[in-house]
Amino acid sequence: MRKLISALALCAAMLVAPAVRAQDADAPEQDQTARPRAIEYSAGYETRAKIHRYASFATLPLFATELALGQSIYTDPNARTSAARSAHMAVGTGITGLFAVNTVTGVWNMWESRGDPNHRTLKMLHGILMLGADAGFVATFATGPGGRNNANLDADKQTHRTIALTSIGLATGSYLIMLFGNR
Repeated sequence: MRKLISALALCAAMLVAPAVRAQDADAPEQDQTARPRAIEYSAGYETRAKIHRYASFATLPLFATELALGQSIYTDPNARTSAARSAHMAVGTGITGLFAVNTVTGVWNMWESRGDPNHRTLKMLHGILMLGADAGFVATFATGPGGRNNANLDADKQTHRTIALTSIGLATGSYLIMLFGNR
């Protein structure tokens, strides 16, 4: 009886084996991973990235200088005629130029790298925060106290200072995100 059961089991295995092999051939391998997609960048991408990176090194020193000049003007009752006011405007113009260069190079490279999944969230967060800082710096310029109307000078300089500090904080945070997070 044992021999009969063994013979039947062997026959059943021989009948089932070709069907199992055919089924295995149709099934994809489970441990095979998809190949990464190649991302191609233009020759200008690396040049713009280098310009963006080097211009960014000037960001924090310009912010520190602008904050020191702004604070001296804020506390000086004769600020309208002081040399610090002219220096404050010159450094502010430098920050505007820096942000113009970094906005153009950054947005252009962000657009070109839109298909690259590496650090995508980090780059998008940095870009959005910096565009917000750009808008804040435009508002800072627009709210600068001055002109001939002195009626609201204290309120104007407080508004200007608040927007400037918020914009500088936003830009510095975004700068530090890329400095330490983009490894």
